Amino acid sequence: MLILRSATPSPYGRKVKIAAAILGLSDRIEVVQTDTVAEDDPIRRLNPLGKIPTLELEDGTTLFDSRVILEYLDHLAGGGKVIPVEPAARFLALRTQALADGVLDAALLQVYEVRFRDEGQRSERWTKRQADKVARALAALEADLPGAGHDVGTIAVACALGYLDFRFGEGWREQHPRLAEWLKAFEAATPAFDKTRPTG
Repeated sequence: MLILRSATPSPYGRKVKIAAAILGLSDRIEVVQTDTVAEDDPIRRLNPLGKIPTLELEDGTTLFDSRVILEYLDHLAGGGKVIPVEPAARFLALRTQALADGVLDAALLQVYEVRFRDEGQRSERWTKRQADKVARALAALEADLPGAGHDVGTIAVACALGYLDFRFGEGWREQHPRLAEWLKAFEAATPAFDKTRPTG
């Protein structure tokens, strides 16, 4: 069995779980809940960065981050499944994934600003800078919607939007109706999206 170290709220871990389901690999992966804040959690030994998701292979090797893990899972499934082989489609999917991961990075930094800084130490300027990144990315996705299939780009976008819903509410939908409809269609076509809905 492969072991996926993750946490239920993690959008990056959700990417891996959705991809595994799409690729038919879920039954080969044991998901272990991980606390990145706890100093005694094994994650710090398995991944020097102490970050999730981290995938433990059967030989003890570990892979991280989500982009590397998705590439490995695609390889296990025979290749060309969620990472296209044809160059134009491949680099579009990878670019879309990078944009969606950037949304997640900026959203998480806003969450961490509140979670890990005392109120008097928080920077409104820094928080706004991260929020502006999210706003620009959503505008770009609204103008040029992701495709209808399942690749690393569409999976990442769906997880990014799901994380915004989870941590910030659904306010983004009003300004981005086409993107909201896209997510609705992705969810309908992807049972794993609902099964991996974040909690906590």
